[in-house]
Amino acid sequence: MNRKLSDLAALMDRLRDENGCPWDMKQTHESLKPFLIEETYEVVEAIESGNPQFLKEELGDLLFQIVFHSRLAKERGEFSLEDVIHHVIEKMVRRHPHVFAGERADDAAAVLQKWEEIKSAEKKRESILDGIPRTLPSLIRAKRLQERAARVGFDWPHSEDVWKKVEEEWHELQDARHNRDIKGVEEEMGDVMIALVNLGRFINVDADEALKKSINKFIYRFGEIEKEFVRRGKDITTATLDEMEAIWQKAKEGEKNGDKSLL
Repeated sequence: MNRKLSDLAALMDRLRDENGCPWDMKQTHESLKPFLIEETYEVVEAIESGNPQFLKEELGDLLFQIVFHSRLAKERGEFSLEDVIHHVIEKMVRRHPHVFAGERADDAAAVLQKWEEIKSAEKKRESILDGIPRTLPSLIRAKRLQERAARVGFDWPHSEDVWKKVEEEWHELQDARHNRDIKGVEEEMGDVMIALVNLGRFINVDADEALKKSINKFIYRFGEIEKEFVRRGKDITTATLDEMEAIWQKAKEGEKNGDKSLL
C-alpha cells in the first residue's frame, strides 16, 4: 500500500484526539525536544552505517517528529503541516535563483555566496555570524562560524599560517599552565581547539568527524583491555598502568593489521 504524507498527518491527528494516546496527548514542543535531537543523531548514525534500510527507518522517525510539532502548532492556531511545506518550498525556490529565476552560478562556492546574501536579506541579520544555532555541538559550531567569516575574506591565506596559529595557541596554553593560571588554561585550551578546527578546514579534515573516529578507537582499545583481563580471570581494577598500556599497544597494532571490529 502506498502511503502519503497526509496519511501520517491523519495518524498524528488520531493520536492527539480525545480518544487517542495518553502519552502523545501530554506532549508539548518542550517535552519533545530531546526526542527531536535524538532522532536527528540517529539519522546521522544511519547515514554513517551505509545501511539504506536503517536510514529509511530513522528518516521516518525524524519525519514523525516534524509532523508532531506541526500538529501541536495547529492546535494552538499558529501554523499547520501544510504551512510548513508551503514555506520551505517558497524558500528553496527563492534561494535558488540560478535554477528558478534565470540567474547564473558557475560553481558551488557561487551558490553558497548567493544563498547567504538572500538569507541575510530575508532574516534582516545584523551580523554574517547570526543564525548559526547556539545548540550545535561546539566543534561543528566553530567550523560553521569560521566558514561564514571566510566568505567575506576573514581567513588565513595559506595553511602554513594556520599551522603557526595552532603552535602559537599551544605555547600560550603551556605558558598559562606554567603560571598556574586556572582561568587562562581553560581559555587557552579553547583557543587551541578552535585553531585545530580551523586547521581542519584547510587540510580537508572535519574536526568533529576526526574526533568521533578517535573516540571509536578509544572504545575499541579500552574494550580490548577489558576483554583481556576477563580472559586472564583478573579484576581490571587491580591492574597496573603498564599492564593496561601493553594491551592498548597490542590493540593499536591490531588496528593497523585490519582488526577494527568496533571502528
